[in-house]
Amino acid sequence: MDRTRPLTLLLAGALAAGGLLALTPAAQAADTELARNGGFEAGLDGWTCTAGSGAAVSSPVRSGTKALQATPAGSDNARCSQTVTVKPNSSYTLSGWVRGSYVYLGATGTGTTDVSTWTGSAPDWQRLATTFTTGASTTSVTIYTHGWYGTPAYQADDLSLYGPGGDPVQLPAAPTGLAAGSPTSSSVPLTWAAVSGATSYNVYQGATKVQTVSGTSATATGLAASTPYTFQVTAVNSAGESPKSAAVTATTTSGGGGGGGGLPAHALVGYLHASFANGSGYTRMADVPDSWDVVNLAFGEPTSVTSGDIRFSLCPVAECPGVESPAEFKAAIKAKQAAGKKVLISIGGQNGQVQLATTAARDTFVSSVSKIIDEYGLDGLDIDFEGHSLSLQTGDTDFRNPTSPVIVNLIQAVKTLKAKYGAKFVLTMAPETFFVQLGYQYYGSGPWGGQDPRAGAYLPVIHALRDDLTLLHVQDYNSGSIMGLDNQYHSMGGADFHIAMTDMLLTGFPVAGNTDRFFPALRADQVAIGLPASTQAGNGHTAPAEVNKALDCLTKKTNCGTYQTHGTWPALRGLMTWSINWDRYNQWAFSKNFDSYNWS
Repeated sequence: MDRTRPLTLLLAGALAAGGLLALTPAAQAADTELARNGGFEAGLDGWTCTAGSGAAVSSPVRSGTKALQATPAGSDNARCSQTVTVKPNSSYTLSGWVRGSYVYLGATGTGTTDVSTWTGSAPDWQRLATTFTTGASTTSVTIYTHGWYGTPAYQADDLSLYGPGGDPVQLPAAPTGLAAGSPTSSSVPLTWAAVSGATSYNVYQGATKVQTVSGTSATATGLAASTPYTFQVTAVNSAGESPKSAAVTATTTSGGGGGGGGLPAHALVGYLHASFANGSGYTRMADVPDSWDVVNLAFGEPTSVTSGDIRFSLCPVAECPGVESPAEFKAAIKAKQAAGKKVLISIGGQNGQVQLATTAARDTFVSSVSKIIDEYGLDGLDIDFEGHSLSLQTGDTDFRNPTSPVIVNLIQAVKTLKAKYGAKFVLTMAPETFFVQLGYQYYGSGPWGGQDPRAGAYLPVIHALRDDLTLLHVQDYNSGSIMGLDNQYHSMGGADFHIAMTDMLLTGFPVAGNTDRFFPALRADQVAIGLPASTQAGNGHTAPAEVNKALDCLTKKTNCGTYQTHGTWPALRGLMTWSINWDRYNQWAFSKNFDSYNWS
């Protein structure tokens, strides 16, 4: 279905020009160049760029062999910065060369008046410069360059801070007191004591750095159940990285619903039009081939948008002449389960808007969904909330601690259902890319308002339920172009789209460009790729050969094309499709291709 891309306001007249082009004052005897690697000849050494937005490139450059290129994305303006040691009550000149539209150069933490200067348009290299005087107790400042929201990549080269050098920054000491909290089946919380002079901390899992955080706590995620892990932490400042802390070891729990739910290593998931008919025709439960490991019954729908009262019934005979009786339907479900298959009730769909805005609606949702599960003897629940079911209220900006009632109540409702049915309860979700991967650029209404409040709105639900989640199969169809972790837009219909979108789930990403709000990776066995079964089933149909390329790239690192993944995941769970009925209409082309694919 159509989705309107959120708009980021770009009003040139509202851009702050906090600083003017200034002539460089005469250098004093003690003046020196203080910026480290200002020509980016050593890559990003010494510089930190938000949301992974920056990179050293070999073209275009102003001098030498490298320059900085950084790409704004969503609410991230591609800010690259460096903290420099300075002397109090001293004068400094900041300068640099830039290319692009709305490029800034500035300094913060001066202790007096922070300064910046900018250019609205620099089609070729243009010099920016400004001056400042430090305060009476200022010993360090942060210099930076950035672009503007919604604009293309900019370049910077030969950045310079000239003035009296400050006392050298000392390398921080190794952190102490590293401790592991109570693990889950896929995560371990860590805490440690603050280190004097540290500006950030690196977290190591074994020998691999897995996180950089500004505080004294972190949570390692995406871990395997019942597995021991060893962690260490280092402290970082402008002088470098400290030695590693003493190691701590923690073992994840055995887990439950967040595991495979009794599924095969590689599973095929499909939606069965059980309550309605369309051009694909009705398919009886007993006629669903054994290829399908999970059958999602489409759909359980609410009596009204806000009631929380979910109802499900078989398609009426007048609409579906071949429909089986309820008794035959239930018997066919039992037969599927006896063969090791899972049958779930899917809630929502395109027409089934569900907004659990009150605790009463939440409780009604739990009781009514339980009734459906019990009546038909189902294995669990699929959440297919679309349209306006989920949105974030203004000010709800942290996916880790949501405050919007429709989000909080859904999380509580699902946790209640999981607690009721236990470890064998199968939980799957089928959000659209708008509600998940778009969160890399936009989250809710944004820091200034004006964005679509639904952007990224599934992220808090997925995150809160990740230890209960059996499968996430995002709909890689009916989607607009979405930016991947390479900061390029990707469009549906080919292997590239599925590779880029799945890589985001298996790598994790900063939400709305905020590196302090990082959506952690899911386990590969929790992820399947959602596709339409035929050209009639939805926009973005992908030919079988392209589906296989995507699987090859993600599980074997072959046939990857231009997009380079951040890992290889042979445990990727499988594929989901809309729908079993449309696959039957298309002579079972989708499921036959899945059956014939060589995962080894």
